[in-house]
Amino acid sequence: MAQVLEFKLPDLGEGLTEAEIVRWLVQVGDVVAVDQPVVEVETAKAMVEVPCPYGGVVTARFGEEGTELPVGAPLITVAVGAPASGDALGPADPPGRGAPAGQAEGSGNVLVGYGTSEAPARRRRVRPVQPTAAPAMPHASSPAPAPAPAQVAGATASAAVPQAVSGAAPASPSASTSASASASASVSVPVEAGAVRSPHPASDGPVPVISPLVRRLARENGLDLRQLTGSGPEGLILRADVENALRAPAAPAGAQTARPLPDAAVTPAPGTAADGRRIPLKGVRGAVADKLSRSRREIPDATCWVDADATELMRARAAMNAAGGPKISLLALLARICTAALARYPELNSSVDTAAREIVQFDHVHLGFAAQTERGLVVPVVRDAHARDAEGLTAEFARLTEAGRAGRLTPADLTGGTFTLNNYGVFGVDGSTPIVNHPEAAMLGVGRIVPKPWVHEGELAVRQVVQLSLTFDHRVCDGGTAGGFLRHVADCVEQPAVLLRTL
Repeated sequence: MAQVLEFKLPDLGEGLTEAEIVRWLVQVGDVVAVDQPVVEVETAKAMVEVPCPYGGVVTARFGEEGTELPVGAPLITVAVGAPASGDALGPADPPGRGAPAGQAEGSGNVLVGYGTSEAPARRRRVRPVQPTAAPAMPHASSPAPAPAPAQVAGATASAAVPQAVSGAAPASPSASTSASASASASVSVPVEAGAVRSPHPASDGPVPVISPLVRRLARENGLDLRQLTGSGPEGLILRADVENALRAPAAPAGAQTARPLPDAAVTPAPGTAADGRRIPLKGVRGAVADKLSRSRREIPDATCWVDADATELMRARAAMNAAGGPKISLLALLARICTAALARYPELNSSVDTAAREIVQFDHVHLGFAAQTERGLVVPVVRDAHARDAEGLTAEFARLTEAGRAGRLTPADLTGGTFTLNNYGVFGVDGSTPIVNHPEAAMLGVGRIVPKPWVHEGELAVRQVVQLSLTFDHRVCDGGTAGGFLRHVADCVEQPAVLLRTL
């Protein structure tokens, strides 16, 4: 008999608690192999293809494209193993076909904190019920087991809510019958504690909420979720429902609690904008907003800047590229200058541990660089930048930039930086006061390099001039250290031969 297993959104690492479905890679009825990617999701850090650890037939999907799901929410259900008649599941035998009865073959660890290498003993088994009118499973030549009392109806199940029971109370026969009749292929889903059975909760029944964020928001504001009617699929209570209820005026004592009005019916308070486009702060934009806000709250930053004559640096780069071999980028030369300056002023290659009240100085330079992509501003990190030459830095910058534009950066590519280089000159601006990339201690900003009048060797001349700015955490060093670092960077820009002392 085929066993239906539920695959949940795994832990994606780096403290991420939710992800947005960008694109489904499989359809209901498709045969999937072990570790085959089934969905592409976007987190606050990167886009990730999520592989399924089971092989079999996809029987249901949960969530439309564009929907945000918390970690641990169901993604798909897969029918694995041999059907009761011993026939194959479809034209192609999926992996896991030959697993013993009641046990599905799975892969090893798929993502952080998730895996199947030690999971068989913990999997739930679905008890089949003798069908009265068994629907045909895609690619199946024998009847599938009839829906159990706890089930999700619908072949696509894209907007379905995972079903559960409160205690051991079974569902009513009429509810089970109507659920079976509403779809051409119903599937049995393992029961999850805390999920929803009915879209219309009674005062003493389970509450139709999946997201722990919604529960926490209601709990912190003293709101009884049982008094709300959700606007989501099958009565699911969404965050917007809770926010609307909190904005609504309090009901008089003894009166029935008013149901939340739709967003369009909420009258804005005096002095607020009634019109305008609302853009959710989520995904990459939300992550950037959170990090910049935290940086401003926690870091007492200061900024200093200086103009430098970059004529000799541009000539040195032209000479390198004329000598043959891979072309050297200007960003790579600036990065090489940064790593040399950090070796002299290690206070700026550090982080503040506020809990321990300690400054942590790093003995390696993981150099982040700001890159603008269609998904927004991202900061990929070049690992061990201090150990790379200009050619190696150029290649790594090119690889990470291309991955960022294609949306292929992983969370590991975007975390762990110790210092950031921000070349905002590509936008045609001269200067800026960068915000420190928390939890780092400093960021070097580089403006555009343009011809300007400059006094060179006692005479007025037209030179290639660039403005350099350094924003730093004043807790890790004083202005003298920051000024010395910036002056050393400017000296290397004006006289690249200074770098020879550190090569």
